Amino acid sequence: MIITGYSPALITPFKKGNIDEKAYGDLIEFQINNGARALVPVGTTGESPTLSHDEHKFVVELCIEVNQGRIPIIAGAGSNSTSEAIGFSEHAKKAGADATLIVTPYYNKPTQEGLKAHYLEIANKVDIPLFIYNIPGRSVIDMTNETMAELSKHPNIVGVKDATSDITRPTIMRNLAGNDFCQLSGEDGTLLPFLSAGGHGCISVTMNIAPRLCANLHEAWEKGETAKALEIHQKLMPLHDALFCSTSPGPVKYAAELLNICSSETRLPIVPIDENAKNKVKTALHNLGLI
Repeated sequence: MIITGYSPALITPFKKGNIDEKAYGDLIEFQINNGARALVPVGTTGESPTLSHDEHKFVVELCIEVNQGRIPIIAGAGSNSTSEAIGFSEHAKKAGADATLIVTPYYNKPTQEGLKAHYLEIANKVDIPLFIYNIPGRSVIDMTNETMAELSKHPNIVGVKDATSDITRPTIMRNLAGNDFCQLSGEDGTLLPFLSAGGHGCISVTMNIAPRLCANLHEAWEKGETAKALEIHQKLMPLHDALFCSTSPGPVKYAAELLNICSSETRLPIVPIDENAKNKVKTALHNLGLI
């Protein structure tokens, strides 16, 4: 299962503590109409750690309902409990998702053997394409290339969202797992070098805010217009930086509010960003002509 281009790690809009269904539906339409290649609900950017299980499932179902099969949906289904990840994966399959995104177990700090056992148990129990989400910055543990290559032999383990910012990895993984193991950057700022090293695309925070620019970058790359792709990448870089000037998704939700996409409301322990961060986000949006 190869997915190329930009796919948004969708924010989950809130309104007075509840999921804002209309804003979420409008966000999905905004993404599809501006070049998203897939949709990724209930990842970290979607505040999955503070959604109840019922809310998590509802957001996946709502995303599928609004999408109506137009582009693939990679549903967040990870947990540091293997049985819980299996439950979320079973729900994602039943609801009609095309694949799942399973984060490396946070806090537990499993060994590489523990990681293998975790992913193989999920892949054996639920027959749906599975993307590994390797993000040491949030989960502490880093899955090695060798572990990932072993896991890639399972027919249900089809790719990775790589948030390590190590741009040697796409080429190494192509050698270890083959060119059909789908490699998606989880760091917006690394996309262009990630593509040049053999990656396929990006699961993006920035696309929530600037989907057309993001899509244009990858379309230029696909056409071999590398100078144009670099020009867009350079323009987007200040926005990438601004959207991570404070703990995500605080900055991207503030940007969404400025663009009338949804409220900037987050759930504790994520708090509203401070004035310095707000100014960085405003400046980045203004310089791109978005506000």
